[in-house]
Amino acid sequence: MVTEYVPLLALFVLATLFAVGSVVTGALVGPRRWNRAKLDAYECGIEPAPQSGPGRFPVKYYLTAMLFIVFDIEIIFLYPWAVYFDYLGVFGLVEMITFILTVFVAYAYVWRRGGLEWD
Repeated sequence: MVTEYVPLLALFVLATLFAVGSVVTGALVGPRRWNRAKLDAYECGIEPAPQSGPGRFPVKYYLTAMLFIVFDIEIIFLYPWAVYFDYLGVFGLVEMITFILTVFVAYAYVWRRGGLEWD
């Protein structure tokens, strides 16, 4: 029974070693020449204007990222559904139509609120 989990445990250990090793190697090997230009905020080639306090960051960047994630997850769910479409039958079709309609409602909401318009 326990031997069935050995590959999963080995994968977890390998992933942990890779993550920790990458961070440690980057800290040991990476350049240590810090200057003012490297520590400044960079935003698409535009020089950041000095602000008092934390300043405001446009929410549209976050909205675009969240929309990308939502539609990326939709594609991730659509691929296995398409592979096993014959086995799922009508139940799988109804479930996927419900899922796509739910995502479409969110998309239409964002569209109506002007979230896809860049000024």
